[in-house]
Amino acid sequence: MSDIPAMHTLYLNITKEQLPIIYRKEYNVKFCGLEKLHPFDTKKYGHIFKILTDSGMISHKTVVVPNEAKNEHLLLVHKKKYLKSLKCSFKVAKIAEIAPLILVPNCLIQKAYLRPMRSDKFSFRVLIYYQPFNLGFRLVVRFWLVNLPWIEVQKVMIVDLDAHQGNGYEADFKGNDNIYIMDVYNKWIYPKDIRARQAIKKNVPIDYNTSDELYLKTIKKNFLEALSEFKPNIIIYNAGTDILAGDRLGGLSVSEQGIISRDEFIFHQAISRKIPIVMLTSGGYQKKTARIIANSILNLYELGLINNSQEYYF
Repeated sequence: MSDIPAMHTLYLNITKEQLPIIYRKEYNVKFCGLEKLHPFDTKKYGHIFKILTDSGMISHKTVVVPNEAKNEHLLLVHKKKYLKSLKCSFKVAKIAEIAPLILVPNCLIQKAYLRPMRSDKFSFRVLIYYQPFNLGFRLVVRFWLVNLPWIEVQKVMIVDLDAHQGNGYEADFKGNDNIYIMDVYNKWIYPKDIRARQAIKKNVPIDYNTSDELYLKTIKKNFLEALSEFKPNIIIYNAGTDILAGDRLGGLSVSEQGIISRDEFIFHQAISRKIPIVMLTSGGYQKKTARIIANSILNLYELGLINNSQEYYF
């Protein structure tokens, strides 16, 4: 087994006033102003954290700071060739869709851009009872299955409601009967990965400009069907907000209230069945996205769908 500091079990007694959050400041990418050239709000997670802190729902005392992934961990989901290619500034610029990165020395890209992402993607979440939020996935499931076989998370349901079809984790878990993937996505946008799509157990493509009524009806029908077909030990909920009307990359037309209602439904179904759930905030490329995510979390808190009087293990 790998020598990993975060392997130690951290036992937290969460007070009734506070909620555990997985977060570190490095989630917010700062790169000499170049991050402003990308449509993604690179400080989204910091904005969410501040809103939740100002609301009194969380405090710095209940924040779990994830460790940075080492190469041995990244190799669980990436090939050596791919990781090596990231030492080329042109390759990183192409992946990040920020052309000026071509001109930046790779050593600076590694420090200011790629290193924070290692923390963003690698949070140890061995969840025994209910749900923390990761303000920053694929890697966590692979790590559970490979390194933590004694933890009963062998049957994992991935509920991917980001506007884009998932293709990384779908490629990873193709043919794995212990992983059930439900993916609802805009069928006309990136990545259109037909090969990876074969791993989806509940494949739900939708059209451009799908709005609240049809979107929520589709989510409810398919999620209930998924839960009747597969009994997971844990749910990984990819709660993308790029479904929001006006998001250029998502191409859908769901309102803020539609997003809040969606999250409420997913949590209600999981908690009513006593299924642990981990929520990841995922895609969302507008400046107002942070406020919407925070409002949704606050709504879950006020409705009692996140029970912070429980004991949490990470």
